[in-house]
Amino acid sequence: MSRTRTAMLAAAALVAGASGTALAADPDAIGTAAVPCTVDYKVQNQWDTGFTAAVTVTNQGAAKSNWSVKWSYAGNQKVTNGWNAKISQSGTAVTAANETYNGTLSTGGSVSFGFQASYSGTNAVPATFTLDGVTCNVDDGSGGPTDPPDPDPTGPKADNPYSGAKVYVNPEWSANAAAEPGGSRIANQPTGVWLDRIAAINGAGGKMGLRAHLDEALKQKGSGELVVQLVIYNLPGRDCSALASNGELGPTEIDKYKTQYIDPIAAILADPKYASLRIVNTVELDSLPNLVTNVSPRVTATPNCDTMKANGNYIKGVGYALNKLGDVPNVYNYVDAGHHGWLGWDDNFKPSIQTIKQAATAEGATVNDVAGFITNTANYSALKEQYFTINDSVNGKSVRESKWVDWNRYVDELSYAQAFRAEAVNQGFPSGVGMLIDTSRNGWGGSARPTGPGAMTDVDTYVNGGRIDRRINTGNWCNQSGAGLGERPQASPAAGIDAYVWIKPPGESDGASSAIPNDEGKGFDRMCDPTYTGNPRNNNNMSGALPNAPLSGHWFSAQFQQLMQNAYPPLS
Repeated sequence: MSRTRTAMLAAAALVAGASGTALAADPDAIGTAAVPCTVDYKVQNQWDTGFTAAVTVTNQGAAKSNWSVKWSYAGNQKVTNGWNAKISQSGTAVTAANETYNGTLSTGGSVSFGFQASYSGTNAVPATFTLDGVTCNVDDGSGGPTDPPDPDPTGPKADNPYSGAKVYVNPEWSANAAAEPGGSRIANQPTGVWLDRIAAINGAGGKMGLRAHLDEALKQKGSGELVVQLVIYNLPGRDCSALASNGELGPTEIDKYKTQYIDPIAAILADPKYASLRIVNTVELDSLPNLVTNVSPRVTATPNCDTMKANGNYIKGVGYALNKLGDVPNVYNYVDAGHHGWLGWDDNFKPSIQTIKQAATAEGATVNDVAGFITNTANYSALKEQYFTINDSVNGKSVRESKWVDWNRYVDELSYAQAFRAEAVNQGFPSGVGMLIDTSRNGWGGSARPTGPGAMTDVDTYVNGGRIDRRINTGNWCNQSGAGLGERPQASPAAGIDAYVWIKPPGESDGASSAIPNDEGKGFDRMCDPTYTGNPRNNNNMSGALPNAPLSGHWFSAQFQQLMQNAYPPLS
């Protein structure tokens, strides 16, 4: 996929190829005693009438308790809003002053802020920056050399962050997998790191926190590129239609979500120490689609989803997350797009994309904060149905009329993801957005896997006999019996698909089979109970869940063994 490229530098002394970056001075080329401060000004995203930029200031002078950075534009750029600094503009002159929480700037310390601006014509990068009146990026006359800075070592954002990159292996999940009989066969696969409550940021229950994972990622990176996959998952009133994944924040706690969850994550990701990592965020799965499918007057409506629709906190929360996290130059946000068995119907498909766009343009976010979308996160929908297509018919009846397909437009995740991408672009997302598909548990191998089409007796026999997905109903989502590992993580596997990924770590439960008291905010959902006979969201079918499951996110050995046994492609 392609991204909007950043602007060329105006000043020759600050040129970094075509990266659109005014660079901090290279300490190897310019003595730190000779350069009182450095400013790294990066145009992150640019479109016809506007752009976003990230600025990092490093102080080599005396420690400061307050600071002010100034520059002037050569064109008609106008700052419209900013973050992590108080930004004002008079004519072409811009001033960025510290907030109350980031005024301290030690010797050798750095601070980052960002902003959005409009422009027309050219968007030249400012030639000169000052910190408290002292010119940055140049020799102060104390005798240091004045060689031009080196090019930006990270460069512009990758078209596809997974291309040419390794992906982070979570050592905690890897240890759990390796401890299982046969688990060493997949223990080196990359999986997502779930930040599903505030305590997870710093580490809870003996688990690694975000910084610990990023530090470990730097060790795994070596000299090449490395992707770290994070799951941003803690909205107020989270996942309003499923109790097993309810979160710690109540429906109205949007301010707590912003200040105690998103802001600390954004601050860690913006640490220059981690600038060489490619950080992929899966943003708030299983929430925005609920605002379409599970609100009144639909038969699938729940009071919790009606509440979240009315108070707007899903929209605000996702918008805020996209805005704040998208400000970090090496972050790639992928918004959850459900799966074909949830949103593939005509009355769900386009409205869901419209809802996502609403969130992607709320709270200061723009569509350029979205690198792409992810489907099938923590779900089981088959990647590709080999033995029937949506265009097939039997005895004059379309496959769409079968009980399994039930008038859906799609029969598998690959066709759905490619169509979702095309419609998202049609609705105003950048033409370069890409798709991820979670294939961690959608292989459906083993003895129950069909080897050919079903009999042509009638449309139901044909579909049921040949379908790869062996669930009772596509609405079933909790610890599904008979599931297997799917395609191994890989980059650029199909047109429009950035990667197949394992965001849901195989072996981690979707939810408890019965009520378990806990301090994690996780309720008991009957869809995780193997005796449950269903509800309108799964056409009143049995849940298909495995018995004896622990709380969501906890290790479930029996499930892990099943996933390996039914892996497709099979494990060697």
